[in-house]
Amino acid sequence: LNKRFYSSSVSEDLGCRRGEFSRKHYGSVELLISSDADGAIQRAGRFRVENGSSGENADYTPGTWHRTDVHLENPEYHTRWYFKYFLGKVHQNYIGTDAEKNPFFLSVVLSDQNNQRIPQYHSILWRKTGTQKICLPYSPTKTLSVKSILSAMSLDKFEKSPREIFHPDIQKDLLVLEEQEGSVNFKFGVLYAKDGQLTDDEMFSNETGSESFQRFLHLLGDTITLKGWSGYRGGLDTKNDTTGTCSIYTVFQGHEIMFHVSTMLPYSRENKQQVERKRHIGNDIVTIIFQEGEESSSAFKPSMIRSHFTHIFALVRYNKQNDSYRLKIFSEESVPLFGPPLPSPPVFTNHQEFRNFVLVKLINGEKATLETPTFSLKRQRTLDMLIRSLYQDMMPDLHKVNNMLNRRSFSDVLPESPKSTRKKEEARQAEFVRLGQALKLKTTVKGDTTANLATTNFCKKEPWESQSFCSNFPHEVVCADSWGQSLLVSTDAGILLIDDGQPSVQVFDKTLQIKQMNVLEALDLLIARTDKGKDSRLLVFRLSAVQKDIETKKKIRSKYDCRENKLERTKGCHLYAINTHHGSELRIVVAIRNKLLLVTKKYNPHNTLTSTSLLSSESPVEEFQYIREICLSDPPVVMTLVDGPTGDSDNMICVAYRHQFDLVNESTGESYRLHHVETNRVNFVAAIDVYEDGEAGLLLCYNYVCQYRKVHPFSGGSPLVQPSPYDFHFSWNQVPYAVVCAFPYVLAFTTDSIEIRLVVNGNLVHTAVVPELQLVASRSDIYFKATAAVSGSSDSSSKERSSKSSPQTPTAYEKPEFPLPSLEGEVPCKNLYKIPLSNLVGRSIERPLKSPLAPKVITTTTSSGIASLPVTHSLSLSRMEIKEIANRTRKELLGLLDEPIPKTESAQKLKKVSRRQSDPKQGAVRSTSSDRIISSSFEGYSERHHLSTSSDPDTLANREESSPSSYPFQLISLYDEDIIDLK
Repeated sequence: LNKRFYSSSVSEDLGCRRGEFSRKHYGSVELLISSDADGAIQRAGRFRVENGSSGENADYTPGTWHRTDVHLENPEYHTRWYFKYFLGKVHQNYIGTDAEKNPFFLSVVLSDQNNQRIPQYHSILWRKTGTQKICLPYSPTKTLSVKSILSAMSLDKFEKSPREIFHPDIQKDLLVLEEQEGSVNFKFGVLYAKDGQLTDDEMFSNETGSESFQRFLHLLGDTITLKGWSGYRGGLDTKNDTTGTCSIYTVFQGHEIMFHVSTMLPYSRENKQQVERKRHIGNDIVTIIFQEGEESSSAFKPSMIRSHFTHIFALVRYNKQNDSYRLKIFSEESVPLFGPPLPSPPVFTNHQEFRNFVLVKLINGEKATLETPTFSLKRQRTLDMLIRSLYQDMMPDLHKVNNMLNRRSFSDVLPESPKSTRKKEEARQAEFVRLGQALKLKTTVKGDTTANLATTNFCKKEPWESQSFCSNFPHEVVCADSWGQSLLVSTDAGILLIDDGQPSVQVFDKTLQIKQMNVLEALDLLIARTDKGKDSRLLVFRLSAVQKDIETKKKIRSKYDCRENKLERTKGCHLYAINTHHGSELRIVVAIRNKLLLVTKKYNPHNTLTSTSLLSSESPVEEFQYIREICLSDPPVVMTLVDGPTGDSDNMICVAYRHQFDLVNESTGESYRLHHVETNRVNFVAAIDVYEDGEAGLLLCYNYVCQYRKVHPFSGGSPLVQPSPYDFHFSWNQVPYAVVCAFPYVLAFTTDSIEIRLVVNGNLVHTAVVPELQLVASRSDIYFKATAAVSGSSDSSSKERSSKSSPQTPTAYEKPEFPLPSLEGEVPCKNLYKIPLSNLVGRSIERPLKSPLAPKVITTTTSSGIASLPVTHSLSLSRMEIKEIANRTRKELLGLLDEPIPKTESAQKLKKVSRRQSDPKQGAVRSTSSDRIISSSFEGYSERHHLSTSSDPDTLANREESSPSSYPFQLISLYDEDIIDLK
């Protein structure tokens, strides 16, 4: 039992989460030179080449690679706010000029976040540098002013105060401003190249393509007739056939895509340069090059194509031997990093997966290209011109509006109107809404907006999907940490140990108030900060001793039983931090006002939990030693330990206080300025240590901002902090109270949503609305608590409930009224949910420790003398148990066993597992790629040998004796964490 606890997977989990942050997955910049057939140099250019991570996973079979981060970045459904939240609804628009006399527009709407009964203010600030979008919480007792909204966007000084615009036509102009962010539809070039062709003139002169090229085009989309085409045309002629008669078109995740195929565009025998073809493909930002020939033949280089506009080339090769596609991406050096990164090797045997990967990669690539200086400067000039022109048109009309309306310029966003103006205001709002809805319908019919992405991929399982961990959790959570597959939670009722499907166990009573904790299985330690103010202390416990108390069911410990567990010199501490990668030693930094206390525990690799349990004292306090004390100018609000490259006198502490983040050397106590915050009010959120290719970096999170700063090692007496070209920053849509890094994602937790972005570039991937959200733990798997209203009556439909509870945007003469937290017939429900870390990091990691609440394994022996399957009361199987089942099944199929597997309690266990996974309360049974692979193999075998593959647990149990090989098939397919090779 003790050995089971010692084999911790914490280090593997942290390695998956932080150790793989590398830009090398996104290629490297190379100088590419192209030459003609005679060897003369034609052109050269610097491109970032993505060809899969070289040397990594070289033994992979083509087509077996899977990952989770294949997502559209900055999807329009989440970024086009004005169309989604404002257009066709009552909202307010303001105009003003900043201190530098640059005009700006502000739009504010009070709306329900995705019909989740969460009223929020959505605000958009339109400036020549681009748009800034933030969400602000709604409070029925606290009104929100225009000034406070602009202050949250770091705009505090004005040349002219904002004034409200009442004319409904402003909606057309603001929609035009939003469309400057980029088109929602795309046009991609497709160029066919024969083997050995080295110049663009040769490639463009190919009149027809091969059979494999035609199959590739059929994979990309449908062949459509251009004449009379009413959809997105991508610049092609749909009236007179001057750009060809047919083309390739598709719709992908709400985006219309037109492909400019070289062999379908007009061909001229007299014109060797094929200007008509180059006119379209040469003006595409992204071009696919389909090259024939073996990989050893002359490779394509972007410098072969004479185009100043094309920034991204996708090189596709088809291999007839294994029916696979190989992909290689070339991006102009100035294009920011974009995903998804290519697999290693970049070979796809599943053609549908290849299509999805390519389209996502190309769409993300075009969006990234629009951020290059070439395009961003043009967009900025266009925005500046449009905003100034709109400002000049609007200002004369504002002077004509009566003074009563102009009083609203700095009043509440949604004020009460006087009775004398109610009818006039109501008529204005009705016209405002009518025009907005008509404009929204026109834009949708025209195809200038994406479909609702929430419904286009409803069958796809996203990596951030949560699992129910504990239903109806009644306690207030203070802090928590994962312990194996269980959760140790500090609540108002004491310290509880919770496991999925089992009753909670009280570990400490409520006299012990833990404010911060860390469970370190590998070190057999529980570290906790208790109480508050002058009475606060740091306590250390042996996990094995806590485990023993749980097993023997001794009396529940209280505050007074923990006197021997107090660390000396920690009285009055308000914060502590530990190093996340404890290799040779565990380091703890304790903050006591403005003093930092460094404490370490030497780690003995030969020390096992079995030996430590034999020590006379249950308290590990004596194993910790005080190192030094460091004084700061102010008490730290956020504190993080950063591991140096050698671990010898170069470990650091990142602290946040006042308006700055500083780095403090643990050995010398010297501090260096890392980042200064240039705002009046600072809300520090987190400083997360991430390690890029082994070098330390920090994600500094405050207010709406997240800054990535590279931390350089010491170099003699040179400064520690230096500007780096790898530094970047991005803004959240809401102010988070916690940020979690799980590469490739970084997740921001707010009171009612989880905002998911990519670590490498900060691009938005998804925003999940979660009512009354509270992050509970995130060291390994992510646990959070959410409160929802569950209807007590099964007769009322969701549509009826939403009609009663969904808040509407109030009119100017109405007070905002939103539903109470619980309606009649509804019961408040507080649940704990889990997002598995293995789903986020996208690759198999070591299975977490078994739950401390799990019973011991019992092995029974059958009459034939063969030990049957281990029997437990838990509803989950270990990796060894599944492998044993697979091994016996394989032997049975090969006829190596004289007797079938006898009927044991495993069949009953299977029935419980099947019922639990198919129980609607527990969620639907998930179908993953591993399930499908195993199931398909079994179906083929069962068809040949007439075996039963019924998924019904009762049928499986009844047929066990007659067809003993039927139930292991289904049993294995239930567990998608482990893929078993049954070849």
